[in-house]
Amino acid sequence: MPTPRILAFGGSLRRVSFNHRVVQVAADAAEAAGAEVTRIRLSDFPLPMFDEDFESANPLPEAAARLKGLFREHHGLLIGCPEYNSGITAVLKNTIDWVSRPEEGHAPLDCFDGTYVGLVAASPGGLGGIRVLPSIRVLLSNIKCTVIPEQAAVSKVHELLGDDGGITDERTRGMVEQVGRSLAGTLVKLHA
Repeated sequence: MPTPRILAFGGSLRRVSFNHRVVQVAADAAEAAGAEVTRIRLSDFPLPMFDEDFESANPLPEAAARLKGLFREHHGLLIGCPEYNSGITAVLKNTIDWVSRPEEGHAPLDCFDGTYVGLVAASPGGLGGIRVLPSIRVLLSNIKCTVIPEQAAVSKVHELLGDDGGITDERTRGMVEQVGRSLAGTLVKLHA
């Protein structure tokens, strides 16, 4: 049985992103549950804003090609979803748009087809990013991903992160870890 592979990242470019830190907690739990996790930062994959005119006049940006390769190599995604003005961040949407583009020699949406996804969100506000999760769930479901039912929204995250990046509140940490465990467990069962 191959070890399930999960790609984990936060949907923000901010160096000290709350969502990047929270998704690491879910990733640790996924590893403990038997998955191999690759952790990336979207800031390491700079992309122009998606534009079909740009796309038709230029080769696929190198960062998009690298991301497409990573998405193809993994069975699952763990995404930390920041909420900007009640919606998905531009960088996360732009990443999904570039990775979803057709590529010669590959089936449409092959980077997402059959991929299982776990979602977490974090915010200093009282709702914890909960408003962004339904929209990202719909978006990913429409491009052939299966988003697991478990999700976590961490409110007042700035009060809950320790110096080591971990979540200090046991209940909240357990909720985030459950997303990682559930995604890993689902992939282990599917690849058994």
